[in-house]
Amino acid sequence: MDGYRETGLATMVHPNAVVDPRAELGSGVRIGPFCTVGPDVVLGDNVELVSHVVVAGRTRIGEGTVVQPFASIGLPPQDLKYRGEPTRCEIGAGVQIREHCSIHRGTPQGRGVTRIGDGCMLMNVVHVAHDCQIGNHVVIANNVVMGGHVVIDDNAVIGGGAALHQNIRIGRGAMIGGMVGVPGDVVPFAMVTANRAGWVGGLNVIGLQRRGYGREQVHRLRAAFRLLFGKTGVLATRYEETRAGFGDDPLVAEVLDFIMTQGKRGLTPANLTGDPETT
Repeated sequence: MDGYRETGLATMVHPNAVVDPRAELGSGVRIGPFCTVGPDVVLGDNVELVSHVVVAGRTRIGEGTVVQPFASIGLPPQDLKYRGEPTRCEIGAGVQIREHCSIHRGTPQGRGVTRIGDGCMLMNVVHVAHDCQIGNHVVIANNVVMGGHVVIDDNAVIGGGAALHQNIRIGRGAMIGGMVGVPGDVVPFAMVTANRAGWVGGLNVIGLQRRGYGREQVHRLRAAFRLLFGKTGVLATRYEETRAGFGDDPLVAEVLDFIMTQGKRGLTPANLTGDPETT
């Protein structure tokens, strides 16, 4: 590649990049102009830092991940209690990190590590705060911001401009609409709608279909959602009714188990009036 220098094992570093000699670079790594890579960084095979990327702290980036210009990974958390402790940031394999994303390392008061799984896409200007745990194949659209300690499970989709409150959990396969503020936990496979304070507005049917779930599975899960979230009364009573009627279904069981694992913020409220099959 023109202008690059080879550092061994087909690893190419642009002469205008600043790479600490103690950093570990895998085979086929490409580091573009004006990138900065710190001494405790580990880049897996075929990682590419396109240009103007900062990777700092005890950060590990998995094989084949591509980081676009002006992204920063592993910088200190935005936490006044942080005193420079040796916390970490871990990025999985095959992740796409687009322009101006920021991913901060963890805190000792949290998990000590911010983690992003394999095959994720973070679009422009996404902020992943300290101690967040993001699963595999999660899509996070432009301008999403999240507070510290957010957990997002596999295959979730977060719409552009959404704001996720600290300490909440987003269940597997859930979808958060654009420009939504999410104040509490979101159960697996739910779809959160509205603009400002969001609510669970139905089932993420398209997401389920894309994951290969059949019509009968979707129908049973929708019926369970209707029973669990579409009725008034005490949640504990609706929970037991749903467990009795649908507890043998693995998808429903996953939702119920999620509810029982109570988070710090409680559940995002539900309003299924926008679901065309609620009535």
